[in-house]
Amino acid sequence: MIGTLSSPPLAIASPAEKNDPKKVRAAAGDFEALLIGSLMKSMRETSSSGWLGTGEDKASESLMETAEQQLAQLLAAQGGLGLARLVSEGLSKPAAESGKTNPASGR
Repeated sequence: MIGTLSSPPLAIASPAEKNDPKKVRAAAGDFEALLIGSLMKSMRETSSSGWLGTGEDKASESLMETAEQQLAQLLAAQGGLGLARLVSEGLSKPAAESGKTNPASGR
């Protein structure tokens, strides 16, 4: 098995659990960290010599990936790009409460 789960398998959540503000903020923060990490990885891969001028060494590549993940998590925890806040605000606001139609769904 490739890795272990740190928590029990997810069960189907009730509507009240889905709208838990703490869970919404945590999910939004995780999303932002993944996005920042992906951006950093893309920037590193487009550069011919990497962030620190290292070559094609597998050990340094692994180290840089870990460092990028940690930096992305820290940046997201400190506010990052502000996407986590926007996502959590958008998910916390029920569509029925806003009284607006969703332009993406056309309803």
